[in-house]
Amino acid sequence: MDVLSLSAYTYLALTVFIIMFQTALALGAPLGEYTLGGKYPGRLPQGLRIAALFQILILIIFASVVVSRAGLGFAQYSGLASTGIWFIAAFFMFGTLLNLSSPSKKEKMVMGPANVIALVCTLVLAIG
Repeated sequence: MDVLSLSAYTYLALTVFIIMFQTALALGAPLGEYTLGGKYPGRLPQGLRIAALFQILILIIFASVVVSRAGLGFAQYSGLASTGIWFIAAFFMFGTLLNLSSPSKKEKMVMGPANVIALVCTLVLAIG
């Protein structure tokens, strides 16, 4: 397996985990300490639970770009993916900074490393 494919599959596996997390948040699981700086321990307020559903949509779009960029599918979008992957890498760079500087220890310990892994994978895909 080449480096681009390995990065893509790693990213996709991580994305499945994050989608499950966002789904749990949207359904009212008491995981608020793992997101948004831990501002809402327990269940998120209704509006933020709906926002978690939008985050899932964004993650699916990002995953589609990763698949295309790695040459695993969606070949017709490879030109768009070559540019889009840089946007995604920037997104995860910002997310990494936020998560690692979060006042929530739980967010720092779980979402911080998740963002670092996603950042590394997207940078490998962007440069490759």
